[in-house]
Amino acid sequence: MKKRIACLHAHYSNIEYIERSLSEYDVDIMHFVDPALMHRVTHDKTFTISEAKQRVKEQIVWMSKCQVDAILITCTNYIAILADEELPLSIPILKIDEPYFEYLCKVDQPQMILFTNPATVQGTMDRLYDYANRQGKTLAPEVVIINDTFELMMEGKTKEYNQAVMDYLLKAIENEDKTISVAQLSMVDAAEQVENVSTKTIINPLQTLISSLVQELTLKKHG
Repeated sequence: MKKRIACLHAHYSNIEYIERSLSEYDVDIMHFVDPALMHRVTHDKTFTISEAKQRVKEQIVWMSKCQVDAILITCTNYIAILADEELPLSIPILKIDEPYFEYLCKVDQPQMILFTNPATVQGTMDRLYDYANRQGKTLAPEVVIINDTFELMMEGKTKEYNQAVMDYLLKAIENEDKTISVAQLSMVDAAEQVENVSTKTIINPLQTLISSLVQELTLKKHG
């Protein structure tokens, strides 16, 4: 029987990544997008974290009533807001960063983690360190923000955004003897293009997520 996944995004651009990556599998995907929540969290000083958490919980409960087999949260800030909150649901809530964290915890050499959106850094890294600690691992990655690029994505200048990320990645793999990863879905296209023109592997949360989804939900390929 075909599986159905409900996805919660903070931005519409994430829809394409999920749809494209799961296109070869026999699965239905429902998308729920709420960019206003992160806008309020970052710009409205009267909007509390407890209110934000309540909003995310309400969204997830609403999504769970759509006859889905699992819920996927693609926004690391949403995940950080929800934290380890227990919800009375019978279906799994999958968090995009956990398979990514699991992979990073298995890397033995020095690491560099790249971001373009400064607002996601604190929540992502706090969760990574907490995840590593629970696995008995100690991580000390170099964290780099590619400045003045995320605005391009928000303005719909995807080509310019991807080029800026690619340029930085190409310099990084040339000058750094480290395992390099990108922490945001919006950086996946640039990372994959760099892999196509180099021998360097760039880890991204989408590739680790898909393998986890296939295993968790026993997704079957078409045909």
